[in-house]
Amino acid sequence: MLGLVTALAEPLLKGIFGTIDKAVVDKDVAIKLKNELQSKTMDILNTEVKASASIIRAEIKSDSYLAKNWRPITMLTFVVIIANNYILFPYLQLFFNTGAMLDIPPDMWGLLKIGLGGYVVGRSVEKGVQVYKGDK
Repeated sequence: MLGLVTALAEPLLKGIFGTIDKAVVDKDVAIKLKNELQSKTMDILNTEVKASASIIRAEIKSDSYLAKNWRPITMLTFVVIIANNYILFPYLQLFFNTGAMLDIPPDMWGLLKIGLGGYVVGRSVEKGVQVYKGDK
């Protein structure tokens, strides 16, 4: 969910900022509105980051091996499939004319983007919110 919220926030803010610039004649009022909107957006993103972090902390503290490790296992599975298709398979085809290329459904690419992007964006947002709030 965090990836979706973050992905939507920037273009949405740009659109709203453009509308504010067109609709509000007083530039000081426009700047104040944009600052308030950006502040509220950062608060929402901060809430999302904290919620995601609490879920991950709960999974890590779980006594269940599967609950602790399902995210890394899923991502490593994707890495194995990609390594097979783009490293191992081409070399097997080149030297031995054999090997199996695994189909990658579009939904899997979407999950991979969310998994990697969510981590990278989540960490970036988390650090940005800390800087914004003056925690660091």
